[in-house]
Amino acid sequence: MSTQIHTQGRFSTPLAGFCPWPEEFAARYRAAGYWRGESLGSMLRHSAQQFPDNIAIVCGTRRWTYAELDKRADQLAAGLAAQGIGARDRVLLQLPNVAEFFAICFALFRLGAIPVFALAAHRRSEIVYFCQHAQASAYIIAAQDGGFDFRQLAREVRQSHPHLPVIVLGDSVQAEEFIALDGLYQQHAPEQAAEQAEPAASEVALMQLSGGSTGLPKLIARTHDDYLYSVRASAEICALSQDSVYLCALPVAHNFPLSSPGSLGVLYSGGKVVLANNASPDTAFALIAQEAVTITALVPPLAMIWLEAARSRRAQLASLQVLQVGGARLSDEIASRVRQEMGCQLQQVFGMAEGLVNYTRLGDSEEICSSSQGRPISPLDEVLIVDDEDQAVAPGEVGHLLTRGPYTIRGYYLAPEHNARAFTGDGFYRTGDLVQQLPGGYLIVQGRAKDQINRGGEKLAAEEVENHLLAHPQVHAAALVAMPDPFLGERSCAFIIAKPLQENEPLLRATLLTRFLRERGLAQYKIPDRIEFVNEFPFTGVGKVNKRVLRERIAAQITALAQDHIESKELA
Repeated sequence: MSTQIHTQGRFSTPLAGFCPWPEEFAARYRAAGYWRGESLGSMLRHSAQQFPDNIAIVCGTRRWTYAELDKRADQLAAGLAAQGIGARDRVLLQLPNVAEFFAICFALFRLGAIPVFALAAHRRSEIVYFCQHAQASAYIIAAQDGGFDFRQLAREVRQSHPHLPVIVLGDSVQAEEFIALDGLYQQHAPEQAAEQAEPAASEVALMQLSGGSTGLPKLIARTHDDYLYSVRASAEICALSQDSVYLCALPVAHNFPLSSPGSLGVLYSGGKVVLANNASPDTAFALIAQEAVTITALVPPLAMIWLEAARSRRAQLASLQVLQVGGARLSDEIASRVRQEMGCQLQQVFGMAEGLVNYTRLGDSEEICSSSQGRPISPLDEVLIVDDEDQAVAPGEVGHLLTRGPYTIRGYYLAPEHNARAFTGDGFYRTGDLVQQLPGGYLIVQGRAKDQINRGGEKLAAEEVENHLLAHPQVHAAALVAMPDPFLGERSCAFIIAKPLQENEPLLRATLLTRFLRERGLAQYKIPDRIEFVNEFPFTGVGKVNKRVLRERIAAQITALAQDHIESKELA
């Protein structure tokens, strides 16, 4: 593990594998005042100086002020440095919605180390890959959450990475096996970390995970400069202040609840972040009433659940001013119900961890807020809408969304071959979204062009799941497609061609395949919702599996079943 600590605040060359902005563009963004040369660690330092006694984090019965959060970040930075974690070390972070998430992140920011944000739902397959691809120097977990033992997951990961230091929150652990996070607070005085120079703002601050349309997720490297600009500008668009109270009901490491404007936007503004361990109305509504929450963020399936619950419990939502919905398109019909049934402003958010974020503005008309997914943050966000040949479509027509700008990456980390496909020669990112643009720059999302399934805001790559299915000895071919779902928007259906049975071999069934995928350590949300066995696949003219036909086939089956159900009820 590297022990190099950032003493000069910058390196002479970018992190290997990181794709920086060309200097022509970097100079433009600095001249516009978007990139201010400030690090995320210094952002918290500034907030702690300005709002020392304001409550920054509420987590259960714990209430940390800005001064306390700042001190804890310095204490942890000193403790992590004592473990040998330093500048440019990648640290895999897999935590639920707990206050320590922020103390750890800001500690790493101040060391110039780079948190890599895994989700609590990820399992052995993904975590082993992240450790390998990011060349992780440490892995930080909670002991348990939601009935799952992450210590056992860490032991499984260590079979592939035997020397990986594992730091555990919420357990008294054996020193020879794991490192207790709580012990790191007491190892060194916080002044030792505070004396270290902040990393250069052009340095990579953090790594997030792509939704990915091919294989496992790619790593998205974001710098202090670009990410903090997105946070600041988002906070301004959302009118955040020290009076803002943000309920973080979605997983805290997701880009949406982290920075759009999310928890970081609130901490920049001096407001209060309230952490929920789940997004159910029982939990969330009680916190909204208790903490006088003013703003929160949901994905469409959760928004639908909240709308139903609000019919009988609207009084608990009296303080709520803004409900953000993003991660997938919210139907116009559902969007139009928010103000009337929940008594708050709907703000649609359409963005991606790779960069571009669009918001409906708080002063926009009901029609715009209900029917569009917003317009970009920045005047320097460049948006192109093109056809299959990369030619601009006529105004108002649907096309592929391409973008570049002051907070949109120029390439995935250590992925040169994929970057050649995902980015144009002049730096535009191919988002994979099909959109149309309204006058004024507002976008309406019409779907995905990539081979990716959006399961209620959780993105899964068909190729990754197909590769796991093909590892089963009885699977000859596999194709994963989206099928429509009124609640999640999309669910996944796997079409399987089985190999001929060998002597004494059991018949391949859906339950066996599901168990096989779980045993391979695949996250639960990636397990196919439905499995169909077929004798052959339809093919395109160039010999590829025609997934459009498969999508139409399963959609027709679902429609027919629904119609049969309606008819049987009528007969009864």
